[in-house]
Amino acid sequence: MARVISVEVEKFPIAGSFTISRGSKTEAEVVTCTIRDGNNAGRGECVPYRRYGETVEGVCAAIEEISARIAAGLDRQALLDAMPAGAARNAVDCALWDLEAKASGRTVASLVARQAGPLETAYTLSLGEPEAMAAQARANATRPLLKVKIGGGGDDIARIRAVREAAPQSRIVLDANEGWTERDIERNLSAAAELGVALVEQPLPAGKDGMLRDIAHPVPICADESVHQAADLAALAGLYDAVNIKLDKAGGLTAALILRDRARELRLKVMIGCMVGTSLAMAPAVLLAQGADFVDLDGPLLLARDREPGLAYEGSLVFPPRPELWG
Repeated sequence: MARVISVEVEKFPIAGSFTISRGSKTEAEVVTCTIRDGNNAGRGECVPYRRYGETVEGVCAAIEEISARIAAGLDRQALLDAMPAGAARNAVDCALWDLEAKASGRTVASLVARQAGPLETAYTLSLGEPEAMAAQARANATRPLLKVKIGGGGDDIARIRAVREAAPQSRIVLDANEGWTERDIERNLSAAAELGVALVEQPLPAGKDGMLRDIAHPVPICADESVHQAADLAALAGLYDAVNIKLDKAGGLTAALILRDRARELRLKVMIGCMVGTSLAMAPAVLLAQGADFVDLDGPLLLARDREPGLAYEGSLVFPPRPELWG
């Protein structure tokens, strides 16, 4: 019996709005791929990202285009060559992992993680004026790790200081989303170090980050938009101290595992991050994140409504997925 592939577009409202340096949104629009084989079905969720030229329509079309080969038995290794890295391949790859788990009776966790346990995830604060960001930080000051969106013009140093004063005990990761410039980066990094920031993500635009080789790193600097898959790592040598691995960028768990292991070989710190999606998108990332230096898998915490069943969160702890959800 041939596999049957289906694709669905779903929308989940965000609690309030989510703002970064490139704009705001009030809902997460996701694409879910389901692959059925007899009595078993595997699912994978992706979030198309316009920054990388992706649209919901384009991702759905890419999955439909490959569906005949998937139906005929295309496996995850062959998928790496059959589709480019990105959201569409992520949805298919994660659906294949889930299908394999359901068919074999073995969990994905038993295949990719020596021991899968709860992880401490960051909680993201949206970009805003310093006072508004301080209010967000104050409301989440008991969380051990806060990810702070900055880089939207105005005074980022005032934003960082406001968050630090409102959440003095929390570790802080700053995410500029390519929003700093050659004129302000050294001043901003110096202030970040003074305020005890643990990590700064993607301060300069991808492709325009060469100066990172020639300036001091008083705070470790993490590549996000500059790294998608393992082949990108060679060009980052000497520029970054860490990499943010996201399933939607890498094009699935299979490729992300390769990227993670290669980054560790190069002695880069590893962050496992996410787009704003549901627990179905986070589930494979929780397994990828076992042993990571930083974990940012708070997508469902930013939603007004998650899918059911979802991941279990207790405060800032996120637990591995149960088979009813994924894997």
